[in-house]
Amino acid sequence: MAAKTQAVTSAPHQDGAWAEWFVRKSGETRYWLVKSEPDVFSFEQLLKAPKQTTCWDGVRNFSARNFLRDGMKTGDQVFWYHSNTTPQAIVGICEVVKEGYPDHTALDATHDHFDEKSNPAAPTWFMVDLKAVVPLKTPVTLATIKATKSLANMALIRTGRLSVIPVSTTEWKTILRMAE
Repeated sequence: MAAKTQAVTSAPHQDGAWAEWFVRKSGETRYWLVKSEPDVFSFEQLLKAPKQTTCWDGVRNFSARNFLRDGMKTGDQVFWYHSNTTPQAIVGICEVVKEGYPDHTALDATHDHFDEKSNPAAPTWFMVDLKAVVPLKTPVTLATIKATKSLANMALIRTGRLSVIPVSTTEWKTILRMAE
């Protein structure tokens, strides 16, 4: 029996460059990478957070927003990447525990992530909730990733500026082996 696929009907980007990330087989787990500067919010802080969970808020890039809103699903696995530090590295694994919902920080004029153009009736920005799973035994540095031929097409390398990016199953498994 062929596996069913389900298109995201709310996604105007379903024909775009990232289209494959918005269509999945029923029950399929996807893999992602999120970036955070460790001095802003580190994986260690996530491990100490209540229920080891946080909302992934403040994303103000439309491609990354689309991944949060339409791509990430409950149960998807996520690499936590420390950016803007030395060394930059994947340091942990977390899991999506709440799918995309409006980012309330966009509406809070006192918050750093406030967006004066945001409209609560038609939200522009979204977030997900992430729960820590495990720190990596050995962090996998950006230099190591760049030096690994099988990871040459990884979105982390090709589109380094996005704070939320997809990771293929093969890339996921390769990085897990590297972290042992």
